[in-house]
Amino acid sequence: PINPSIMSGTPTNALIHESSPYLLQHAHNPVNWHPWNPETLEKARIEKKLLIVSVGYAACHWCHVMEHESFEDEEVAALMNRYFIPVKVDREERPDVDQIYMNAAHISGIRGGWPLNAFALPDGRPFFAGTYFPKANWMDVLRQIAELYEQDPERLERAASQIAEGIRSMEVIDRNENVADPVTLDDLNASFGHEQNNIDPEYGGEKGAPKFPMPVYWEYLLHLYAATGNKECLQAVETTLNGMASGGIYDHTGGGFARYSTDERWFAPHFEKMLYDNAQLVSLYAHAYQLTKNQAYRDVVYETLQFVEKELLSPEGGFYASLDADSEGEEGKYYLWTEEETRRILGTDALLFNAVYKVLPGGNFENGRNILHRTEPLAGYAEKHHLPLPELEEKLRACRQRLAAEKNKRVKPGLDDKILTSWNALMITGYLQAYKAFGDKKFLQTALRNAHFLLAAQFAGEGGIRRNYRSGRSSIDGMLDDYSFLMEAFTGLYQVTFDESWLTRARVLLEYVISHFSAGDSPLFYYTRQNTSGLFARGMEKSDNVIPASNSSMAANLYTLGQLLDEPAYISRAVSMLQFMRQDITGQLFYHARWASLALLYITGATVLAVTGSEALQLSREVLSSSFPNLLIAGATDVSDLPILQHKTIPGRTLGYVCYRQSCDAPSDNATVLADKIRTYGKGE
Repeated sequence: PINPSIMSGTPTNALIHESSPYLLQHAHNPVNWHPWNPETLEKARIEKKLLIVSVGYAACHWCHVMEHESFEDEEVAALMNRYFIPVKVDREERPDVDQIYMNAAHISGIRGGWPLNAFALPDGRPFFAGTYFPKANWMDVLRQIAELYEQDPERLERAASQIAEGIRSMEVIDRNENVADPVTLDDLNASFGHEQNNIDPEYGGEKGAPKFPMPVYWEYLLHLYAATGNKECLQAVETTLNGMASGGIYDHTGGGFARYSTDERWFAPHFEKMLYDNAQLVSLYAHAYQLTKNQAYRDVVYETLQFVEKELLSPEGGFYASLDADSEGEEGKYYLWTEEETRRILGTDALLFNAVYKVLPGGNFENGRNILHRTEPLAGYAEKHHLPLPELEEKLRACRQRLAAEKNKRVKPGLDDKILTSWNALMITGYLQAYKAFGDKKFLQTALRNAHFLLAAQFAGEGGIRRNYRSGRSSIDGMLDDYSFLMEAFTGLYQVTFDESWLTRARVLLEYVISHFSAGDSPLFYYTRQNTSGLFARGMEKSDNVIPASNSSMAANLYTLGQLLDEPAYISRAVSMLQFMRQDITGQLFYHARWASLALLYITGATVLAVTGSEALQLSREVLSSSFPNLLIAGATDVSDLPILQHKTIPGRTLGYVCYRQSCDAPSDNATVLADKIRTYGKGE
């Protein structure tokens, strides 16, 4: 793990009592850091000192740089300790705190990013925020703000009041909710037409750099392709998936994806690996495989899940948060190769391998080293080297395995070994999608093991859950994404096991959210539950980004559970949420893609496959090997009280009923017949 061992005689600060590896990393700084909690805010109020709220995360490269340059420096620490109450925040544990101060940065005209360093009045209201500061600049800022607070505190009060009002105004309800339809299919087609100009036709992803995977958007395009048959949607997804899988953002000797590429070609990543990216990319590549049967996508799924199990799976069955970009104080060192190394390890195979993965004697990256990546389809290399394609693939696989064995001898990047409920739930969904695509039971077993771990470790009673877990400790209340992503995971588990206890648990979580996160007259939900202390505003997460917005996820849960449980009130609220977000969905599709997926499901109509009989799981499994974004499944091998399964059991037979818009077709025991009906209804026909 990232946190250092406690050294005898080394001074510590209050972070030494925290469980977050990121906070523990700063526990031996000379800066007198405090955690974000009511006691720290009370201390600031009593001492009438300004707060420095410094937000980062364990895999953040520039967070490490600023720590080394400034927070480990005695001169800087003396300034911070004398005039301020310094507060360190792990943004992955406390995204609610991060959201408030990031909004302050945006209001101040700062683009944002991490580390995020905000200055606030003793009551927590920010008046200035920035990101990374070199040491000299940081010391100037500290002196200027300390002097201003002493000489003109009213000026800081005015700035804080303006920013606080701006943050609160972000949640004002100013939309027309009386819209006949949330979004139309014409709206979605037109929005994609506009978005096409932003898609890189050569490398995939958004044009320009840096380039983030954004799996939410490409999942939406797969859904739009299934509904409309628009091949340009599928082409955009395939170009993106091919570009990422062949680029340096993918770890060719270990599996798994880095967080983003610094260039437009997916070539040079920041090398940190995040659980949430890999969870969603597993889902995306598995979906794409179901549509295209491209074996390269299958390889990506299997290799990525091998990486997750090797590097991120805890003994208890939880998934750790991330791997750092740095090892031995250098970014990417664990993943880079010299040409001399590949020749020494691979021998006569090095010539072929180096040609395919662009390994150069002088290096293709920094300091004479190489990032493994491909720029051409393997078929071209096979023809050039007079090898059958399967033989070439096997040779390259063997070479990658030999390099992986050598890489395992290196000093590994730091591990952030905290376990986050929301990210674990995304990983469950990834495993379930892999199970649906490939039928490999080990994927289902891993998902179930993780779900049972979360039940044991993170449930606080009466439907409440915790967000974080490490070394037996869970200290932070769950936030909306913890509840919404876990609902999705539990609902997904029901649909592949027919164990109704998962559906019941999802419903309990949903009712808890409705009771504790609702936002007055708005159909949307706050990010934090009622009575969350310490924040002067409650955030509301609406925009999809590298992770779906918790509100778009909640809307999908309401719609899905409304269909499966026959609860019209759930469906009605989901539709109201879509109406509320209509302008954003059609105007900024790229950052509202999960909303758009739900809108598409609403427009075309959800199809429910109701399966009953002793072989119900096998029949549904055969159907699930294909991709149907519009499909929900309800089933039972025995008796069930679910309304949609009533009167559908015929003794001695296993049958599937395709149900669409409140009516069910004649039953069939033929998976192909059922799949054809589902595919037709997925187009709204």
